[in-house]
Amino acid sequence: MEFKRKNIISIAELSADEILHILDTASSMKEVTSRNMKKVPTLKGITVVNLFFEPSTRTRSSFEIAEKRLSADILNFTSSQSSVVKGESLSDTAKNLESMGASIIVIRHPMSGAPWVLARETSASIINAGDGRHEHPSQSLLDLFTIRQVKGKIENLNVLIVGDILNSRVARSNINGLLKLGAKVKLVGPGSLVPDYFEQPGVKIFYNLEKALEDVDVIIMLRVQKERKSLEYFPSIREYSRFYGLTGENLKIAKNDVTIMHPGPINRGVEMTSEVADDSRSVILEQVTNGIAVRMAMLYLTASWRSNNL
Repeated sequence: MEFKRKNIISIAELSADEILHILDTASSMKEVTSRNMKKVPTLKGITVVNLFFEPSTRTRSSFEIAEKRLSADILNFTSSQSSVVKGESLSDTAKNLESMGASIIVIRHPMSGAPWVLARETSASIINAGDGRHEHPSQSLLDLFTIRQVKGKIENLNVLIVGDILNSRVARSNINGLLKLGAKVKLVGPGSLVPDYFEQPGVKIFYNLEKALEDVDVIIMLRVQKERKSLEYFPSIREYSRFYGLTGENLKIAKNDVTIMHPGPINRGVEMTSEVADDSRSVILEQVTNGIAVRMAMLYLTASWRSNNL
């Protein structure tokens, strides 16, 4: 299958076949990362810019490692290092980067829709590393990859997403991806953080964690996002943890072979106890490993589109 997209901005835009193609490509990339010599010349001569307007350690590091393993030339920019602090517009910043030879721009931005601005204003390929409350495609793809790796499939699985659905771009991307690949989705959290408009065919909303845990195959715990003012939506961290924190005790309600996931970083004692985070059924560190392979696949496929179409 030929990948026919210049940009990877949104899971909502991808078809099920395109998602599976990315996951299959990531499987090949993971094989590369298991070799003694982990570097391949796939993107040699291609300049990739990491344009991050939000703090990020995990996502940015994962993209950088992926780029280095594909032998790309890398330019790293943060908002404090760019001319945005002097009043330059996002589109002008992107055009300047393109003039420097950028072929692919990986962007994280606090405003929803920023990647579409770049896609419209530049000829560089755009990869969305998270935009506002909208989407986080690479995190969703690595979650889907991990689920398929552990469970052998995604179709017909019962997947529970717990926590701040309202502010979570990870949740939005995962809901789209899981539904497209045939999973059934449950959402649970405080009523203030799980609006009823998220309910749709294939998605059920709960407000009681114990009830939601029944018969689930996968649990995706979301981080309490202090930077997105999650704390304003419930009385206290202690109360949130009491009602929506995953513990060894309430975990017994789920299936014995349930898979536990978290996009990280974990607030231990809030979203889950250390007992759960370190449980043998937790694949949180495997998610980190898989993130490199998935981001290698995203970079490779967008670069392949460019070589075939420009």
